Amino acid sequence: MGGAGFVGVNLIRRLTALGAKVKATLHNSPAVLKDKSIEYIKCDLTKPEDCAKIMEGAEYAFMCAANTSGAAVIEKTPLVHVTPNVIMNTLTLEAAYKAGVKKYLFISSNTVYPDVDHPVREDEMMTGELFEKYYCVAWMKRFSEILCRMYAEKIKNPMMTVVVRPANIFGPYDDFEWATSHVVPALIRKVVERHKPLEVWGDGSDVKDLIYIDDFIDGIILSMEKINKYDPINIATGRPCSIKDVLNALLKIDGFTDAEIAFNTSKPTMIPKRLIDAGKAKKILGFEARTSLEDGLKKTVQWYRENSL
Repeated sequence: MGGAGFVGVNLIRRLTALGAKVKATLHNSPAVLKDKSIEYIKCDLTKPEDCAKIMEGAEYAFMCAANTSGAAVIEKTPLVHVTPNVIMNTLTLEAAYKAGVKKYLFISSNTVYPDVDHPVREDEMMTGELFEKYYCVAWMKRFSEILCRMYAEKIKNPMMTVVVRPANIFGPYDDFEWATSHVVPALIRKVVERHKPLEVWGDGSDVKDLIYIDDFIDGIILSMEKINKYDPINIATGRPCSIKDVLNALLKIDGFTDAEIAFNTSKPTMIPKRLIDAGKAKKILGFEARTSLEDGLKKTVQWYRENSL
């Protein structure tokens, strides 16, 4: 589900390359990829009948559809993502179960973790206070994870569910629209378009774990293949970087040597420091993110220049 979105498009590319037949949902956006092995279904995942239609005949389900936005929208309207996502996640799980799907993979979020300054492990989800600005989104994701556990462990005839908690993902086919984009695509667009001054929200000190989309797709496919019990897992690099690190790398990559940087601390920012422990994925899946921040940014800038200008 989510056949025209950032993760969905990249996952479809990988699955078709592996020889899979893919059924993908479309809602308001047109299909990005065209291939004889892809069947697109126009649907609304807040409607039970549409969820049943997409799950019919499916063996494995990847829930990539989500109602998302950037920090500004979340700060102004913190409830905006709660109702539509809870409905979609609930109905797609129910439809998958009724259709006899073998495995259902849910993409959760690192916002489910408490606001701490050490690398968070999978068993720490319920151990502390959430970052206040993401309270509503985090509890929506937590509830959706609990739903996944219900289907996997708490009913007579369970359905296998896989929960992955990603680092902050970036790469080709990301959302570059000003109103809804996250920090990396927003910075890429400002660099490529040569904004003067180049405004950065916050003071640039926020620390994130940023994972390139190809590595994330590796991680979720390995998770679907190898995880056979309810056991949430982080898909991350384990390598922290600051927003200033990202910006400096982008300026160098794109040759923007005379950039005038303006840090705007009045604008909404993210969790000040999010470190993620990637050890479990390495141990259970044999997964390690292979793409460096610089290489990932270089590939993304190249893609953006080739496809959006």
